[in-house]
Amino acid sequence: MLDQQQLAALLVKVAVAASIASILMRFARIQKWLLRDERSVAERLQLAFTFSVIFGASAGVRILSHHQYQAIDLALEGAQIAGLLGGYVTGLLTGLLVSLPDMFDGKFMSMPLFAAAGILGALMHDLAPEREDVWHFSPFVDLNLYRLLRQVSRMNRSAIQRRVVDRAAFNLGCNAIVFITEALRWAVVVTFTVHGTFFIFERGLHLDLGTFLICAVTTLFAVSLPIRIWSSFRTERQLELQQVRLTEARLTALTNQINPHFLFNTLNSISTLIRLDPDRARSMILKLSKILRRLLRKTENFSPLHEEISFIDDYLGIEMVRFGDKLRFQKEIEPGTLDRMVPSMILQPIIENSIKHGLANKIDGGTVWLRTWLDGTSLFIEIEDNGLGIKEKRLAGIFEEGNGVGVSNVNERLRVLFGSGYRLTVDSTPGEGTKTLIEMPDLDSYGAENGLAMLAGK
Repeated sequence: MLDQQQLAALLVKVAVAASIASILMRFARIQKWLLRDERSVAERLQLAFTFSVIFGASAGVRILSHHQYQAIDLALEGAQIAGLLGGYVTGLLTGLLVSLPDMFDGKFMSMPLFAAAGILGALMHDLAPEREDVWHFSPFVDLNLYRLLRQVSRMNRSAIQRRVVDRAAFNLGCNAIVFITEALRWAVVVTFTVHGTFFIFERGLHLDLGTFLICAVTTLFAVSLPIRIWSSFRTERQLELQQVRLTEARLTALTNQINPHFLFNTLNSISTLIRLDPDRARSMILKLSKILRRLLRKTENFSPLHEEISFIDDYLGIEMVRFGDKLRFQKEIEPGTLDRMVPSMILQPIIENSIKHGLANKIDGGTVWLRTWLDGTSLFIEIEDNGLGIKEKRLAGIFEEGNGVGVSNVNERLRVLFGSGYRLTVDSTPGEGTKTLIEMPDLDSYGAENGLAMLAGK
């Protein structure tokens, strides 16, 4: 059996495999080739070249160090991993290239052995019931066997249980292929004692079943551990992508909740004016068409503040046709804020609330003020009216869903976009008016790339 020093070398071999897998994840281009299920021929060749350089270098370091670092050599394992992920072209090419250091060192059987390892890895790739199953390759033979026997014993299996059976069978097949590959290496070492291939225990080798099983299990973990590490990176990236898509879907839903609300109010006003005042109706239709043109053109979540203010000017132009002199609008805009990026459609719901709930039922109407300013790395937007105000009971639950589209919608959109990095407050006194203050990060002060990164990290 193996002594303590030899067992330690096997553990180092597994640790080196894990380290190489982690290092490769530091390069975005390699992640692109490595973590996808389907690859073009060019991407397979690039993947083969990458594996050849990395795992071929491990063999080169072992040779140049005069076999002082034998546990670092993962050439055969690298060829098998390449075949498992990329198929026959990637596996065969990697096997041929990573064997070159051994060929120059006089180990002439390394090339056919490593090429065979790459092809056997590709066979593992073909055994996968679905491409996704490659990323679930498990080295635990006993657990795979238990899952297979447990599910096979059940007469009526669900679709999920059938998937468990398929995946367990795939893993057992892969486990067997890795053992076969290790057996081939032993056969070459024993048959070709001079010009065979490198073996980590070629000095003081004990040919017994126990030693073979330990070496085979080590190879199994050296092949499967990088797959599991890359699978974790892949899963994490998929979760991040799903979170981005979920955020975009929520923002789209919230924005779509605003647009019909405004549109229906405007169409109701136009329908009232068509008979009473056709000229004003035509004016409102022109303004509405301008607004709709902008809404259809804009698809992103952010827009410059000056575009939002222009939108509000058109919107209030329509409302002023309806309310006449009862509605007044004043702007106090700090010039430096006009080009700042803000969430699209962030002003209209609040101003609509001011008109609908604060000024519409007030006999003499009132004024809406819009103020913007910068303070450090924050952008402030304040909307104030001198309308009827909000009763204390309703004000306490103003951010809750079901309390109207306006403020709760804006609050939800800000929360989705900025996480905890924003502030939205509503102060109101019945009979005097309402003041809404939004404080959000000034993305421009962070720079374009840093601002987007900040949003991604929230």
